[in-house]
Amino acid sequence: MTLNKRRSEASACAQSLLDFIDASPSPWHVVASIRKQLETAGFAELSEQASWNLEDGRSYFVIRDDSSIIFFRLGRKTLQHSGFRIIGAHTDSPGLRIKPNAMVRKQATLMLGVEVYGGPILATFTDRDLSLAGRVSVRSNHALPGIKLVRFNQALVRIPNLAIHMNRDVNTAGLKLDKQTELPLLFSVSSHQARYSVDSFKTVLAEQIHCDADDILAWELAVYDTQPGSFWGMNAEFIADSQLDNLASCHAGLMAMLSAQNQNCEITQVCAFFDHEEIGSESAKGGNSSFLSDVLARIAMGRGANQQQYLQALANSLLISADMAHAWQPSFPTAYEPDHHVLVNSGPIIKLNANHRYASNALTEAMFIQCCEQAGVPWQRYVHRTDIPCGSTIGPMSAARLGIQTVDVGNPMWAMHSVRESAGVLDHQYLIDALRVFFTVER
Repeated sequence: MTLNKRRSEASACAQSLLDFIDASPSPWHVVASIRKQLETAGFAELSEQASWNLEDGRSYFVIRDDSSIIFFRLGRKTLQHSGFRIIGAHTDSPGLRIKPNAMVRKQATLMLGVEVYGGPILATFTDRDLSLAGRVSVRSNHALPGIKLVRFNQALVRIPNLAIHMNRDVNTAGLKLDKQTELPLLFSVSSHQARYSVDSFKTVLAEQIHCDADDILAWELAVYDTQPGSFWGMNAEFIADSQLDNLASCHAGLMAMLSAQNQNCEITQVCAFFDHEEIGSESAKGGNSSFLSDVLARIAMGRGANQQQYLQALANSLLISADMAHAWQPSFPTAYEPDHHVLVNSGPIIKLNANHRYASNALTEAMFIQCCEQAGVPWQRYVHRTDIPCGSTIGPMSAARLGIQTVDVGNPMWAMHSVRESAGVLDHQYLIDALRVFFTVER
């Protein structure tokens, strides 16, 4: 493949990623976007509340609580001999979430109260065209309420910065926002003294989802940046968007699965994308839940495997935990381990940590290197500075829960957890190519 052709294909792939992110401003929208693509590709939906009748060679998906999804394609080989090939990622990103009693009145100004979700770079949310997206529970005639996705496309709220005339040290001390008093979102200004309450915000929501305000019972709403994704750089070699961490990994896994659709499927391929990774994964649908183990067990039972054969399948399985990684930022060289700089547009990264904050080991590290070599893509190794606490992923918890050999990988990016993150155009195609090989290569 010529360099120009690779760049052209990589740019088209990156544009597909940006379109995916821009259509998915909340974890609930992420799963809805994935579901739409899977249905178009012929995947059949399964319900955890129903019995499963699985057919060899068919493709399926199952959703838990609207924002975690597992989709898979059954291979022709017996599970106990071939195992599962699993790609894990997460659908959530750090940011701000709207409080239940949302409306806050300060003098004549109407604001929306927020909680901090995960570990966002709060300063990056200031002076941005922000809006709201998520899900709303509405009254029904059944035990469980109805669920409606909601998205305000227009810029609806804002966090205006304090002028430098009143914050003279902002450029030397940095912007520091009090989470309780300085994060409420500017929403409107009222010229009268009417009492505003949660019902006022319900009315706004009701108009958006076309229901009666009294029928709205609860909501989970994320604050998102309305600016669409873009290319930048001298040769348009970079991309910028929100939620690259970790929707880029979700998109890469999805594309790897779909692009292998017309190949003979020998090994059972699985993608498991979880909500709540940014807050520890301790939930009914997080990476540390029973979701993946439940689905793998039901696949095994659906293929006629007994308990011993299911355990054999797990022992023969491999898992890639895909989560974005820290690219070297030359303006802050002391933040990085000096002998492990990883560069944007230089290939996916294998994450390593002696304390097992990442699940990679010598076996799985080498396995992923071989996948990259067979795909013809470069690869890099990342180690965090020893004197700075290292983050983690769903990799170690999934490996511990299932006993599956696991490697942690991810593409390099800048400004992780900013409302506007950046990454390389070439890297996204590189990762998809490597994941496609992982799905098909023999153990």
